[in-house]
Amino acid sequence: MTEPSWHGGAAAVATLTFDVDAESPILARGRGYAGHLSTMSHQAYGPRVGVPRILDLLDELAVPATFFVPGWVAEQRPGLAATIVERGHEVAHHSYGHRPPTAMTAAEQRADFERGMAVFAAQGIEISGHRAAGWESTWDTPALVAEHGLSYDSSLMADDRPYLIETGAGRIAELPVHWSLDDWEQYAFLPAPQVGSVITSPARVLEMWRAELDAMRRYRCLFNLCLHPFLSGRPGRLEAVRSLIEFGLGLGDVRFARCRDVAAAALADPGLPTESLRRLEIDPSVYPD
Repeated sequence: MTEPSWHGGAAAVATLTFDVDAESPILARGRGYAGHLSTMSHQAYGPRVGVPRILDLLDELAVPATFFVPGWVAEQRPGLAATIVERGHEVAHHSYGHRPPTAMTAAEQRADFERGMAVFAAQGIEISGHRAAGWESTWDTPALVAEHGLSYDSSLMADDRPYLIETGAGRIAELPVHWSLDDWEQYAFLPAPQVGSVITSPARVLEMWRAELDAMRRYRCLFNLCLHPFLSGRPGRLEAVRSLIEFGLGLGDVRFARCRDVAAAALADPGLPTESLRRLEIDPSVYPD
């Protein structure tokens, strides 16, 4: 059997990903929240303050990143995606309105997906990958990604290394995620809509993420970190991100890469098996609605 080579000889590959959601995940819970000025300002902090700080940090440490941007956010802030690309990073598709696919019909999911793609096409932004809102993919989502010519998805959790999916509309790479590498579970809090109940110390979060990155080196994993600029763009939290990147760079055997580059390596890797998704057939007598 051919040994996987997607990692390029690195002990682990780190993808720093930033979900630039802004107001969209709150509005997806009800457009009435648009009247909550404090809540909207909390979310606007992401593109207004967090993204510029993050871009400066990435420049300083000379590491690449991928920014998953909802089409609605890119539409509301026309220069945002172009600025990210101009700084040497990747912009990827993160739905149009940040509505989870599991909350939509197949037709609604397709319309949302295509509306997001149209925004980036109009702005001249090349899109290679996709991440479902809330990581809530349906069985139809991977085929949509392939059908529209994208090379990867980053929403599923069946491994901690890239794997390949045959969708029927084409083969894509899956760059898996996990809740333990997401800052939402650590920092997200809002009273209305009620989001989270605990705000964790950045020191504890850094300890957890360092331990995970260090352990992943033993298994040649993909350290796919998901951060939100309205959360991790805050000063103390961004310093934790700085420390994490410096830790990874100091290890000497961790490679930082954009998601599209990891996906290209995975798709060209003869050592990675390709699997076909098989929808579960559920016996209603065992698992009723």
